[in-house]
Amino acid sequence: MIALDHIAVAGETLAAATRHVEEVLGVPLEQGGEHDVFYTHNTLLGLEDDLYLEAIAANPDAPVPDRARWFDLDRFTGPPRLTNWICRCDDLDATLAALPEGFGTPVALKRGDLRWRMAVPVDGVLPFDNCAPALMQWLGDARPALRLRQRDCRLTSFEVRHPDADALAELLAPVLADGRISFRTGAPQLCAKFTTAKGPATLR
Repeated sequence: MIALDHIAVAGETLAAATRHVEEVLGVPLEQGGEHDVFYTHNTLLGLEDDLYLEAIAANPDAPVPDRARWFDLDRFTGPPRLTNWICRCDDLDATLAALPEGFGTPVALKRGDLRWRMAVPVDGVLPFDNCAPALMQWLGDARPALRLRQRDCRLTSFEVRHPDADALAELLAPVLADGRISFRTGAPQLCAKFTTAKGPATLR
């Protein structure tokens, strides 16, 4: 089985992605850090129910990676937006073996004392036009969701829109059970709704 771990908002710059989230949700994000291998950096927001949100962008001060960046960030243009959802599992290799090809191969990653493995396609593009979840496995007990300050933000629903949404839903049904997540036929887009201290909010 897989479980929703966090969601990602990408931007052409980290400042733009961070500002977008802060304006929509009305709360400040915390400093995250830099990622090796893909040379990105992020800021973070703790969400209720063992979840978190990251704003992410290519790091202009880091080297150019020798492979495509995760989350299709090499091709990202335009205003900041919700681009990815990331699910964790206890056995990444077994989970990938149970799914069709295209979700990627495991890459060992670290940030500070955090250690994890993420399945990343060689071209950085996830199935269903990046609407399929990225898959990961935390190594050890350290996870951002357990450390970040709570700011009265709760994810209430997460909608995945895609022309083949029914096929994606059927593919994930055996391994994902989360009443907050729904699939709807339409142009590729992710939509997350929240309750916040200032009222309802929607990130797209």
